[in-house]
Amino acid sequence: HDKKVSDRTFLEFLPLIIKESSDDRNFVKKAVNWALRQIGKRNMALNKASIGAANTIQKQDSRSAKWIAADALRELASPQVQKRLRSTSKEASGK
Repeated sequence: HDKKVSDRTFLEFLPLIIKESSDDRNFVKKAVNWALRQIGKRNMALNKASIGAANTIQKQDSRSAKWIAADALRELASPQVQKRLRSTSKEASGK
């Protein structure tokens, strides 16, 4: 909820998210997916980084990784999320 945390803090989690995405345990899979999606919805820069991470995850030979990537890409690239991120980035630059 802290709006002032730097993007760098979140970017440091992406390698860990990529690494743990092949874990088939249900709660781990859901947590990794949730973390990736939430990071990607903070702003446009993190959205692009999260989509890149999801594309990397998608290339793994793991069923859970493919599920995580598909679900994250579906949400992060959705018109609704993109529209909200564009409008919030315009508001931030207009301040």
